[in-house]
Amino acid sequence: MYGIYAVSRRGSSRHSDAVLQSPRSPSEKSPRRATSFDPLAARAFGAAIRALRERVGVAQDQLALMANIDRSYYGKLERGERQPSLGLLLRAAKALGVSGATLVLETERRLEAAGEPKQRAGRASSTKARP
Repeated sequence: MYGIYAVSRRGSSRHSDAVLQSPRSPSEKSPRRATSFDPLAARAFGAAIRALRERVGVAQDQLALMANIDRSYYGKLERGERQPSLGLLLRAAKALGVSGATLVLETERRLEAAGEPKQRAGRASSTKARP
């Protein structure tokens, strides 16, 4: 198939000036998007949000409604199958009556309890012992 695009003539684009463009070759496919999904962090977040939800005494569907999150997506969050965006994390925290920081700290606490170090992905501590 051929894509059509307008060619500029003296700074203006017109449909009558359309030129056929050859399709991309198979070797020019769009690059795959890198994923930042971290299953350990996702499960820790899911456990943290579930514990806070149960502490408040709210059902999953109620919290999803309060936080304006799709009910099935919220279930996937609690099961650790999805990672939340920052906006979603903040909406969920507000619906739970806690700060976003509290939800993140609870997630970090669960990661540490599972043996996951605080600084991950090969980042070294910036504090070094001096002689």
